[in-house]
Amino acid sequence: MDNIELSKAAISAMERAYAPYSGCRVGAALLCSDGSIFTGCNIENAAFGPTVCAERTAIFKAISEGKRAFVKMAVAGGKNGTVNEAFMPCGVCRQVISEFCSDDFEILCVSTDGIAVFKLSDLLPMRFSPENVKGSDNL
Repeated sequence: MDNIELSKAAISAMERAYAPYSGCRVGAALLCSDGSIFTGCNIENAAFGPTVCAERTAIFKAISEGKRAFVKMAVAGGKNGTVNEAFMPCGVCRQVISEFCSDDFEILCVSTDGIAVFKLSDLLPMRFSPENVKGSDNL
């Protein structure tokens, strides 16, 4: 799947966002190594803490369906469901992505100017990863 198709899937996922408080709708589309795609949208909550981002929704859906190998993810967002500037994954989403993806995992950020492509290592340098806890009695 090319970057444009994956970005369109992320834009489509924006439509399902539940964002009554911020008005920012975000969609994500995660491409798995077997070619399957999992989409996610942000889901806000009045308490704000329980809010879940689109990127984590897509990853958690994929994980819950037994997928573990991911190629790239597209992220699109904007106020009132209109894509404008690039919506970058938040720090929590970057950490969750790093749990399952390598440094060269691609993150596509969609904006009206096009698609900016980043490697995970660009967005989360010196990351804390599963490698940091290898050898623990819990693993």
